[in-house]
Amino acid sequence: MDKYFKPRSLTWWTSLAPILVGVFMALEPVHGMTAAVAFLYNATGVTAPVLINAGLVGIGVRGAMGQ
Repeated sequence: MDKYFKPRSLTWWTSLAPILVGVFMALEPVHGMTAAVAFLYNATGVTAPVLINAGLVGIGVRGAMGQ
């Protein structure tokens, strides 16, 4: 697990950002911030699952390359 959790890595932070945005977009029915979710969708052009998967891929590749 430590090879994937690297908070001092810029790649880790740039991969965490899409995960956080994707989770925020996916939880729109809970928090009700429809305008913010619409803005993020228009800014990225992709849906929440795509953002979450892209972030997970980035963290996974960063973990694999670090070894």
